[in-house]
Amino acid sequence: TLRLEETRFRAMLERGISLLNDETERLGTSKALPGNVAFKLYDTFGFPLDLTQDALREKGLEVDVAGFNAAMDEQRARARAAWSGSGEAATETVWFELKEKLGATEFLGYATENAEATITAIIVDGLPTDEGMLGQDVALLLNQTPFYAESGGQVGDHGMITGPDNLRIVITDTQKKLGDLFVHIGRVEAGTARVGEPVLAAVDHERRGAIRAHHSATHLLHEAMRRHLGTHVAQKGSLNAPDRLRFDVSQPRPITPDEIAAIEREVNERIRENAEVTTRLMTPDEAVKLGAMALFGEKYGEEVRVVAMGAPVDPAEKAAYSIELCGGTHVGRTGDIGLFRITSEGAVSAGIRRIEALAGAAAIAAVEQEAKLLAEASAIIKAPPAELPARIAALQDDKKRLERQISELQKKLAMGSAASAVEDIGGVKFSGRNVGEVSPKDLKTVATDILKNMESGVVTLISTSEGKAAIVVGVSPDLGAKFDAVTLVRIAAAAVGGAGGGGNKSMAQAGGPDGNKWQAALDSVKAALAA
Repeated sequence: TLRLEETRFRAMLERGISLLNDETERLGTSKALPGNVAFKLYDTFGFPLDLTQDALREKGLEVDVAGFNAAMDEQRARARAAWSGSGEAATETVWFELKEKLGATEFLGYATENAEATITAIIVDGLPTDEGMLGQDVALLLNQTPFYAESGGQVGDHGMITGPDNLRIVITDTQKKLGDLFVHIGRVEAGTARVGEPVLAAVDHERRGAIRAHHSATHLLHEAMRRHLGTHVAQKGSLNAPDRLRFDVSQPRPITPDEIAAIEREVNERIRENAEVTTRLMTPDEAVKLGAMALFGEKYGEEVRVVAMGAPVDPAEKAAYSIELCGGTHVGRTGDIGLFRITSEGAVSAGIRRIEALAGAAAIAAVEQEAKLLAEASAIIKAPPAELPARIAALQDDKKRLERQISELQKKLAMGSAASAVEDIGGVKFSGRNVGEVSPKDLKTVATDILKNMESGVVTLISTSEGKAAIVVGVSPDLGAKFDAVTLVRIAAAAVGGAGGGGNKSMAQAGGPDGNKWQAALDSVKAALAA
């Protein structure tokens, strides 16, 4: 860890000194380095103002301190203006004050999951305080942290912060404020948290490992999709969590099952390859020349982190299978991902498709569950897994055939019972019947056949399938001038809690939610005929 930090610091120092030398050569007769240049050295390369002043003093030069302070104030004003339009609550102003006072949080999480730190701020109920008491929900700032704060689609880390006097704080989320403040959100489970006290910050190792697997799998997925679907595929959103990943891409049409299978197969081939995953710091231009994919619309600083994994398909094209600009945490080798399974594909909006997938232990658990369900299905159908598709298709065909037979029997039964129950109401033949489970779509056919046998009359049939009432009223042509099927069916529907009804004078259909009142519906039609 120390060697990595030393290497990074030396590289940044060299770039800063190079910039300082270039700017001093441009000074000419001026003896003062412009304040905005000194501020760039501070803001981009981490040069404190006094370090720049010491370097210039040896050359008989000085810094325009007033200009430096003006540049600092201008940056703070821009940050506040950008934040004020972001929709954050007014109470979030506390983070500006803390950042101006404490500076950025140093992130150590690329190299370690455990680190010593100092509590620099405690927030309780939106306000800074010196102590976090037992049982309180707190938001902590540390001078340095191994906890990854949610950004770039990767969720924040969970873990534990411990300290003197048995202090124990369970961290359930890590969020990023104002770009580089890492806020540890949790609850004091033991002891008392105090500003200024040393603590040990420990990330939940198992959870972090699962997140890394999903994040690295997302990079392999992105490249595999571009190779199988086309270079138009570009990331439009992502989620990398411990239990799943979600990946939104530009894609104008649905992805076929064969394409899904090919993409999944290629990702797993890259996982089995067990290639090293490397990270490098470089300028955005250097990264693009290397073949790195940058996200459209993202703003990058003068230095970016480039994550590469997998052996190159064509070394002349780029140096690795996948190369992306990314600030997230990743596995050490692709084999650490373990397994990759795509679970769904669908549309999010016009031209955007969403892939949901599992990696590592989550993917293995899904495979085990699918194997268990397959074994249960085989036991129920009494056939080996290889024969299940054919056996299920045969069962489906049998089911449809039996349904047709039942429908025909129900219609015949309904016709026979309705025809035998003809009443005379004021000289009009009336056949009314609850035909039970006859499908509503078959009622008109049954009513038409009964009317043909009656030659003259009114038929009212009610199906009470699933507790609801479906009603059909038929009127023979010779009674069309006297009775309207639409009017009669609406009367019947009102009795079962329905409203409306449609059709024509000779045949109409309606329904209602209360099938138990079918007799009242028949009685209402009889009353209308007798009126």
